[in-house]
Order: sequence, then structure tokens, then C-alpha cells
Amino acid sequence: MPFSADDYAKEYVDRSRAAVERAAGDAAFLASLIRIAKAIQNCIDNRGKLLLFGNGGSAADAQHLAAEFLSRFSSDRRPLPAIALTTDTSVLTAIGNDYGFEHVFERQVRGLGQPNDIVLAISTSGTSPNVLAGLKAARALSVATIGFMGSRPSPMTALCDFCVVAPSDETPIIQQIHIMAGHIICGLVERATIAAKPGP
Repeated sequence: MPFSADDYAKEYVDRSRAAVERAAGDAAFLASLIRIAKAIQNCIDNRGKLLLFGNGGSAADAQHLAAEFLSRFSSDRRPLPAIALTTDTSVLTAIGNDYGFEHVFERQVRGLGQPNDIVLAISTSGTSPNVLAGLKAARALSVATIGFMGSRPSPMTALCDFCVVAPSDETPIIQQIHIMAGHIICGLVERATIAAKPGP
């Protein structure tokens, strides 16, 4: 059968829509977002910060969400403390060169993490060694952990206090659900922040 651009586009949109509909119809999925938003708000209220990381597209998602917290999502309010551990090329290459790529997040979590902080780890496969090492480092420091993953069984689950499980095993669709979930969480935290103390 010859390739059809129209069919490809429609089938992709159909798969995306189906995943969003599964998420929207899953009460446990929606409840997890609310619990995570409350945990992040509590972290910020107690002078903690959010540390985010992932690889590739998940690194971009970590940076995207950190920007939403530090700048704004949809409303003016005070900046909220969030750091993406994926942006400093000197740190990443130093750790990667000296200790190995699997330690690029673990070393940063150990150096920057405090008990009132929260780590948000993103992995579509749920098996990335450097992501798992970062989560283990957070556990060792008694830092709360959030994991964004896909529907495949993942060792991340046992390392996370809160999980967002995208209802798909297709990497691009998982990424779409992850950024949607991140936006919902950020929006909830932003609303709570404004309600508690209005203004920029």
C-alpha cells in the first residue's frame, strides 16, 4: 500500500486523542495530578524547591516545566523555585566525563537536594539508568520523588512517592501526556499560590 500523508496524520491524531481520552476517563490518573500539585505546593510553602530531569525529549519537558514555575504559566504571581538539572553543559560534561553519564543527575541531586525539596523525574521508558540513579539519590536524602513514565512496567514506580503513568507505550504519545500532566500540575500550583498571596 502506498504511503499516505493524510492517513498518517489522521492515525497519529486518532492515537493521541485516544490516549488523552483514556487519561481524562481515569479517576486515578486525575487524582494523582491533584496529589502531586498539593505536594509541590507544600514543598514551596516550606521553602523547598523542585528539581526536574530527564533525557532527550524528557529533558526538554523538564526545562519547559521549570520555566513555567519560575516565570509564569497563565497568570502573574511570584516566581516558584524550580531547577532543571539538564541545562548546565559544564556540569553535565564534567560529571559524564569524570563519573559516567549514568551519574549526571545523581551527582546533582546529592549536591543540590534538601529534605524539603521534590525531585520530578521524567522517563518515557521508565528504565533510563541515569534517571533511576537520580531517584535513588533523592531517596537516600529523604527528598520526595515524582515520576512521569509510560504504561510499561517500570522500576521507577518503586522509587517514586507519586507517579504519573501516561496511558500509552508509544514514546511521542507518552511525551504529549507528560507535558499535559505537567501543565495541569503547574496550573493547580499557580492557582493555589495566587489564592494564598496574590500578585507577582
